[in-house]
Amino acid sequence: MDAPVIVVIGAGPAGTRAAQTLACAGLRPIVLDENQRQGGQIYRRQPENFTRAPAKLYGASAAAATALHADFEALRPSLDYQPETLAWGVSGDMLLTECRGHADAVRFDGLIIASGATDRIMPCPGWTLPGVFSLGGSQIALKAQACAIGQAPVFMGTGPLLYLVAWQYLQAGVKPRAVLDTSSLTTRLRGLGGLRRRPAVLAQGLRYMAGLARAGITLRSGIRPVRIESRQDGETPCAGAVIWKDGQGRTHRTDCDAVGIGYGLRSETQLADLLKCDFAFDATSRQWLPVTDRDGATSRAGVYLAGDGAGIRGADAAESAGALAALRCLQDIGRPVMEGEMTRLRAALEPMNGFRHGLETGFPWPWRHAAGLPDDTVVCRCENVTAGDIRRAAGPLDSPEINRAKAFVRVGMGRCQGRMCGLAAAEILAAARGVAIEEAGRVRSAAPLKPLPAKIRGVVT
Repeated sequence: MDAPVIVVIGAGPAGTRAAQTLACAGLRPIVLDENQRQGGQIYRRQPENFTRAPAKLYGASAAAATALHADFEALRPSLDYQPETLAWGVSGDMLLTECRGHADAVRFDGLIIASGATDRIMPCPGWTLPGVFSLGGSQIALKAQACAIGQAPVFMGTGPLLYLVAWQYLQAGVKPRAVLDTSSLTTRLRGLGGLRRRPAVLAQGLRYMAGLARAGITLRSGIRPVRIESRQDGETPCAGAVIWKDGQGRTHRTDCDAVGIGYGLRSETQLADLLKCDFAFDATSRQWLPVTDRDGATSRAGVYLAGDGAGIRGADAAESAGALAALRCLQDIGRPVMEGEMTRLRAALEPMNGFRHGLETGFPWPWRHAAGLPDDTVVCRCENVTAGDIRRAAGPLDSPEINRAKAFVRVGMGRCQGRMCGLAAAEILAAARGVAIEEAGRVRSAAPLKPLPAKIRGVVT
């Protein structure tokens, strides 16, 4: 009898531990990775010819990152690892993939999605200027390309990643002009109960903030972005200053040569959507997330979610969740598993759920900013859709939810399929109609999930 085909999508912390668990059970899982090298975003590797120390790249997580990389390299003979491979569609029990211009269809008996998360973006006037990056993009430049987005950047947004990226830039010899956080001291205190569930992680975050302050970097909390202004660099205007208001409503200007923005993270859920998994609105993060049980099993038999794609809990939680999802998959296909290990992993994840609630409470998505965006603010940069266009869809065009607005004004219909604009667009629509955000719905996914080459060879179903 043929061995079951188990596919793991993603090779970050969750995907690596899922693949390791499957391999230890005697299977040879297929691991699909969009990146050139294993590690995911949080533990993204530098190119092989670069030699920066792990402590500079990963901070307090250097040991965890190094261990994950080493474990994966030891696993390689037991895996069918396919880097630079995009899972872009689904047809029945087949995944549609693309790698370097070649298309394929991969059958699966079990599928573990460990697709991670991307930056959550709240637009502001000027955010589409050259020189404005997401926090994740700023981090990729530093880790994978050994370059900075600027020599005097401003980092703006909220959440732990804001301070981590600023600290990583400082370690690379780039002193940010400022770190501007939309969360206030009051909101952080509200989240403290949950954050205390993981005191070591909380302490490390405080150390990053303290290190930035000691370096003389301006740290401001409770701010409200007004706009990003341009400067002339040759013939091309690019980011040159951030205009922002403090908690008392006073306006400030911080000059810079680049801006990194991000307001926490949004789970990558598009593939689960194509697979027709059930979704539910998560009030804590104001996002629609796939429904899973405590082990990561979804409403579709044989499909499991692990890591930040199921909810933002951090890298070590992702490792535990990846192993647990793999054990559940093995159990469901009739392979023997150690119940004690599943119980241990469930227990390890329990305090991380409380920590997640603390993060979302202490560093909330600034959804109220959406209602105040000027009409000419670009929200969907792929299709150049403005806040005013979305309000027109909400009002005169009578769009009750975001997909109707998408049909009318093309918001979320571009290359990113709503990854960057979907959450903010829904907030604008809900505010314009005076309804709860869950009534605005979520941007539905369609294949291909990401852009494909104009010409691809192979099997396309």
